Amino acid sequence: MSIREIRVFGDPVLRTVCTPIDQIDDGVRALVADLIDTVEVPGRAGVAAPQIGVAVRAFSYNIDGDIGYVLNPVLTEVRGEPVPTGEGCLSVPGLWHDALRHPWARVEGIDLDGEPVVLEGDGLLAQALQHETDHLDGKLYLTRLDAETRKRAMREVRESSWF
Repeated sequence: MSIREIRVFGDPVLRTVCTPIDQIDDGVRALVADLIDTVEVPGRAGVAAPQIGVAVRAFSYNIDGDIGYVLNPVLTEVRGEPVPTGEGCLSVPGLWHDALRHPWARVEGIDLDGEPVVLEGDGLLAQALQHETDHLDGKLYLTRLDAETRKRAMREVRESSWF
């Protein structure tokens, strides 16, 4: 369909707890197509629906060339102690900080046919699953930073050209 503009920090949709998708219709199919097109841009690992202005529970991913999506994703399991993990976000462009993330994660949801989808793994996939489900709960990765780093990051946001 189309590559959609990414909403940035300060847009209220990014702080919205997203609504589950209760009916798969042409609008949801178009949303998935846009999420896929938008995540295919080089350098992107994931795009959540609120990042393109839609407050529903859906995200796309692009991990090592594996591209897909999940509707109504729920983070059902994490393993290992959270560790500082270098992270950025399309909605907070230009910033990169260590956020606490579990080294392994599982997300369960559905596809456009209503069939179950399970994504699980470690490394970048685990990080992306946690990051994107946070978006659907109205949280940006900045909330995962320690207090001192968050203070510095917020200063960087205020000083950025896009804010």
